[in-house]
Amino acid sequence: MKNLIKLTLTFLLLGGFVSCSTSNDTNDDSSSNNSSENVTQIENTAESGTWRITYYYDSDHEETNNFTGYNFTFNSDGSLIAENGNSTVTGTWSVTGSNSGSSSSDDNHFNIFFAAPPNFEKLSDDWEIVNSSSNKIELRDVSGGNGGTDYLTFTKN
Repeated sequence: MKNLIKLTLTFLLLGGFVSCSTSNDTNDDSSSNNSSENVTQIENTAESGTWRITYYYDSDHEETNNFTGYNFTFNSDGSLIAENGNSTVTGTWSVTGSNSGSSSSDDNHFNIFFAAPPNFEKLSDDWEIVNSSSNKIELRDVSGGNGGTDYLTFTKN
C-alpha cells in the first residue's frame, strides 16, 4: 500500500513539472514573437509619413504648445527630424520590445533622444507605448524620482 501511494505521488509530481515547463516555454516563445512583430509594425507606422505632437503633458502641466508647427519625421536609419519651416532639430529614435531589456515583461518602448534645445530634451525618454494605430501613437512615462506621469501623443499629418 505504501509503495502504491509513493508511486502515485511520484507520477503526480512528475506530471506537474512537465506540464509547468511545457506551458511556460510555449508562452515565452509566443510573447517573443508577438513582441518582435509589434516592434516591426510600430516602426513601419512611425516611418510612414510626418507626425505632429498633439498632446504633451509633463508631470504637472501641459506643454503641447512648445511643439506647435513642428513636423516630426522618423527615418528608417534611426534619425529623427523635427522641422517647423524656420528651424530643424535632430535626434534619434527606436522601438524596443519587452525582450530587449525593458523593465516590464509585456510592453514595448518608443525611445526618443534629443540633445538640444531644452524643450526637445524633455522628450528624451524610453516611452511606454500605450496605443498605436496607423494615424496615432500614444506614449506614457512614469518618472522614477517623483512618480509623476508624462504623456506624449503623435498624430499623423
